[in-house]
Amino acid sequence: MNPLTLLRGAQRRLLLITLVGGVPLALALGVLALRVAGFDAGSVVLTLALLAVSAFATWRARRLDARWLVARLDQQPRLEDSADLLFAAPQALNPLQQRQRARIEQRLRTAPPDLRPRWPWPRLLACIGAALLVAGGAVLWPRATGVAPPGRHDERPAAATAANPPALRGTRLEVTPPAYTGQPARAGEILDARALQGSHLRWQLRLSPQPQQVWLQFHDGRRLPLQREGDYWQASQTLQRSGLYRIVAEPALAGAGRAWRLQVVPDRPPQVKVIEPAQTLTRAAPRQRRWALRFEASDDFGVAADAVLELTSAKGSGENIDFQQRRITLAGSGSASARRFAYDVDLDALGVGAGDEVVARLGVRDNRAPQPQEARSPSLILRLPSAQEVQTSDLEGAIKKVMPAYFRSQRQIIIDAEALLKQRGALDADTFTRRADAIGVDQRILRLRYGQFLGEEAEGGAKPPPTADAPAGAHADDDGHDHDHGAAGNEGDAAAFGSATDVLAEYGHTHDHAEAATLLDPQTRAILKAALDQMWQSEGALRQGHPDKALPYAYKALGFIKQVQQAERVYLARVGPELPPIDMARRMGGKRDGLGNRDLRLPRRAAGDTTPVEAWRALATAGAAVDLDAVSRWLEAHPQAVPDPLDIAAAIDALRQQPDCDACRQRLRDQLWPALPRAPGPPARREAADAMGRRYLDALAAPQETAR
Repeated sequence: MNPLTLLRGAQRRLLLITLVGGVPLALALGVLALRVAGFDAGSVVLTLALLAVSAFATWRARRLDARWLVARLDQQPRLEDSADLLFAAPQALNPLQQRQRARIEQRLRTAPPDLRPRWPWPRLLACIGAALLVAGGAVLWPRATGVAPPGRHDERPAAATAANPPALRGTRLEVTPPAYTGQPARAGEILDARALQGSHLRWQLRLSPQPQQVWLQFHDGRRLPLQREGDYWQASQTLQRSGLYRIVAEPALAGAGRAWRLQVVPDRPPQVKVIEPAQTLTRAAPRQRRWALRFEASDDFGVAADAVLELTSAKGSGENIDFQQRRITLAGSGSASARRFAYDVDLDALGVGAGDEVVARLGVRDNRAPQPQEARSPSLILRLPSAQEVQTSDLEGAIKKVMPAYFRSQRQIIIDAEALLKQRGALDADTFTRRADAIGVDQRILRLRYGQFLGEEAEGGAKPPPTADAPAGAHADDDGHDHDHGAAGNEGDAAAFGSATDVLAEYGHTHDHAEAATLLDPQTRAILKAALDQMWQSEGALRQGHPDKALPYAYKALGFIKQVQQAERVYLARVGPELPPIDMARRMGGKRDGLGNRDLRLPRRAAGDTTPVEAWRALATAGAAVDLDAVSRWLEAHPQAVPDPLDIAAAIDALRQQPDCDACRQRLRDQLWPALPRAPGPPARREAADAMGRRYLDALAAPQETAR
């Protein structure tokens, strides 16, 4: 057996012994703290006690280490004080030690010793008994501030009550959330509450000696009387709005106490999220007949199992538009807090056609009772294509097959030529020449397109490759004219060598002048002309079936085109406004005849409610009278004017209880500060003139001083 197995068994036994003895004591301390200081304090004490017991048990178990194991094994006579050999490295042992170690391991496997500590039952039973005594005493001991079960009435006479005013001995507030939330009720000794609107509140107070009557006085003047049941005063109410309240008794309580706060948490309406389609406006595909809709609705306390989908179809155009509305009930899937709704709209069933629209909107409800809250999704619009758009889409395939040939780029011509060269070995000579000529036609079309920027005229459509019937000495050039270069034996029609007129008539046209293009600057025009020259050379090589010779010219043409694309733009000169002439006789004369009043006057601001301003000023002076009732009425009428109305209500209540409290006056004054109206700021002052501005002003003042 591995010695470490014996060590782990001993550690587990010691850990269990410590937990069995310590956990009951920790529970007893938690019960005692719960009884004495309340639920919150009891929870904290119980948690800390359990953590302390766990830490102590872990510490005790870790004290059993390898040295402890060696010492316990050496206590066994049959191991011959050789247990330390079990933890030594095998290469560090001599042959005799290795034989001894093997003998010890064999004995451990044959009869392993039990090294686990024994259960100390007397001490464990003593710990459990002490824990039971502490817990029982805490449960049976009367609580000073808690609410105990009802007992009999206190029959002390009124005279004793007057001599000894009643005091609050125990409090309890139970908050039961609305049933639709599914949340459990909670109770505590603290009379502050923050709960959902519609929660049921139940107070239970214990006073001694017993007063004649008790009620809850709210800051807005409302009263909630408490009914006596035995030694306790009870009342209940449904929470509808936030407020502050005090406990008031007749005769008055020994201590006024502080004001308690009731904070209403509104139930938020459900949220609707559109999953599909991704956009609010969707354009239907041609001949689309179904429209998929997917929604997700979420709420803190559950969404209703069904929802209503409103479908509105708009048919017609112009003034003859017909609207039809349908309501479809959908069943949701998923959990109550997050339900999903799906529906596929059948466009044929709606009777919509080309040019019509369908608007969808989902309405969901939550589980709030008695009046559920509703929420709607954004309106989703499906716009069906018109008949003209459908026809265009039908022709789109045919257009795509033809149009790319007319919009080849120079880069595409290079790619096609390189691809044709790679296929040279697999193609016969005629096919290779025909494809090269087709690429040359594309090069010609592109050259004509760029030539329009230089004032060249269109040269017609693409020409087919020369046929076998064409004369050997004739070819069609790029401007649509047929030229006969002449045969070797036809000397009568040959052009005179060196004649510029004959050369121009044979190889060019008088309308091909780059100077006619005035849209480009000379540098850009020269670059574009160089690109056209390279395209011309590339076209000639391609039409002759030599794409390898055409590629250098094609690459140079591409480089020139990139330079043209990056050329600087030419901007037209801006024309300034035509201002009337300046009357020099009137200039610098100081006359203001005919000028309007340029005084800047701020509009008068409407006077608002000055109640917070007057109260804020009065609170600044110690002992000055403050109309707290007016401030309370203003607060009820303008709750949105301050961040938290209950803070101001609490400050007003504290000042009423202690009119001479300077700290209370300052606290109320600080709370009123956000409600004070902001004074309109003055016009911005003109910045001081810089050095240039001062020189300008000095120059203006110089003629006036000279005139004087």
